[in-house]
Amino acid sequence: MDCHYFTKFDETYPMKYILYFLFVPMLSVFSQELTLEKANHLASLPIKCLQQEYPNKLGQMLIDSTEIQAPKKLHPAFYGCFDWHSSVHGHWSLVYLLKHYPNLANREEIIRKLQINLSKDNIQTEIDYLNKKHEKSFERTYGWNWLLKLQLELETFNEPFAQELAQNLKPLSDLIIVRYTEFLPKLLYPIRVGTHTNTAFGLTFAWDYAVHSKNVAFQNSIKQNAIRMFQNDADCPFIWEPSGTDFLSPCLEEMGLMQRVMDKKDFLLWLKKFAPKLFSKKFSWEVAKVSDRTDGHLVHLDGLNFSRAWNFYHLLNDYPKEFNHLKAVADYHLNFSLPSIVDGNYEGEHWLASFALRAFEEKK
Repeated sequence: MDCHYFTKFDETYPMKYILYFLFVPMLSVFSQELTLEKANHLASLPIKCLQQEYPNKLGQMLIDSTEIQAPKKLHPAFYGCFDWHSSVHGHWSLVYLLKHYPNLANREEIIRKLQINLSKDNIQTEIDYLNKKHEKSFERTYGWNWLLKLQLELETFNEPFAQELAQNLKPLSDLIIVRYTEFLPKLLYPIRVGTHTNTAFGLTFAWDYAVHSKNVAFQNSIKQNAIRMFQNDADCPFIWEPSGTDFLSPCLEEMGLMQRVMDKKDFLLWLKKFAPKLFSKKFSWEVAKVSDRTDGHLVHLDGLNFSRAWNFYHLLNDYPKEFNHLKAVADYHLNFSLPSIVDGNYEGEHWLASFALRAFEEKK
């Protein structure tokens, strides 16, 4: 390691980050690139639970006793990994890793499991479920958002099996797009929590897919409603984060959405009002700490560290000059929780790999 690298920390990086990288080399940015070895570790978690039916948390509404059925019967595509949305982003994780790591271990097993779960018949059963009159809000908008990310990953993966799965999944994705366009104008006020119903996060991957698919009407719907809900926000209270079970940063997810829908000049002007602290070269933010990783809600805070990291990386990718000082903050958050995704506790393992991978996706 070139010791001259650390000269750039002078008066720019907070001292705790300097000490962090100097004295915790095993967790430093230099050791935390997404190597094939780490990719195999990340893949091992969703592949383990992709077809694991129990434990399971169903989010259904029961009209009568006939609707009481096993998770695999209700959701033959997305029954594993504890709940529907975790199953969806578990599928995304495996597709992403297959695409970027052709030599991924257990490649054929992963493809086989994806083909079984994402069959045309299974996707039709998922569509039938969402078409129930009393399930129109099912997984709104967190699961919807992840589903469109999965769709995007499959469509941009130039392998015959992935293209076939993309075709299988697309009718469900099309239904989700319809649900978005129906719902957004009705949402008079954004939801700003750090958990599943966060409005800003629920539109980020949806926007990415709208752009990829050149769906101008969908882009306009997301942009118009995002501007309506968030344009006048100012001085986001960073000090209020985290709440006790956050896995998303309300401030940064809103930033990530507006970065997408606004042009670069207008976004910077907006950000100076919304998060002026981020422009300070001395900006720092303490990581979220988990007191009990066997508690499925408290372990959410590891996810918060990953979500903060991916939003900082996303900002850096578009504005490297203005926000270079945030790289250490992002690395600090990513590296702090990274060891926790393989600690043997299903409460975190069934979903945290996807969050870590999402942060690596943005990390350049």
